Amino acid sequence: MKIERKVVLRAAPGAVFELVDDLGQYPQWMDLVHDVREVDGPDGNLRSWDVELRAQVGPLARSKRLTMVRTIHEPTERVVFERSEVDGRRHSSWVLESALVQQASGEVELTMTLTYGGNLWTGAVLERVLDDHVERGARSLTELLESPEHE
Repeated sequence: MKIERKVVLRAAPGAVFELVDDLGQYPQWMDLVHDVREVDGPDGNLRSWDVELRAQVGPLARSKRLTMVRTIHEPTERVVFERSEVDGRRHSSWVLESALVQQASGEVELTMTLTYGGNLWTGAVLERVLDDHVERGARSLTELLESPEHE
């Protein structure tokens, strides 16, 4: 499953990148990301986070805990996080990519792509719920960047 969202933001690339570059920032604008703690990862050179994703489907909640590492870091342009567990078992892939392009107007186009290779979050209903979380996250990010506190 792959979900891609583009949003044009009236903000400097550095301000946008600051919010997408550190998974610890995500809970303030992406409600799918319920809890995040920075942890020692499998490779001491890569920043790593313990992330809990949570989505509500009617009366049921789906929750998933995973370790994510930042595998690509190109300040103000691109960041990629990938699932990286160290328990010796096979796990479904999760990849989150954020790419920023400065527009001639001075705005920034942010493209966020979430790719999931498992089956816990599949099916039309759960895919729709996940897609709704991503959509709300894009709106919340816009509101956060446009708030007086962030300028």
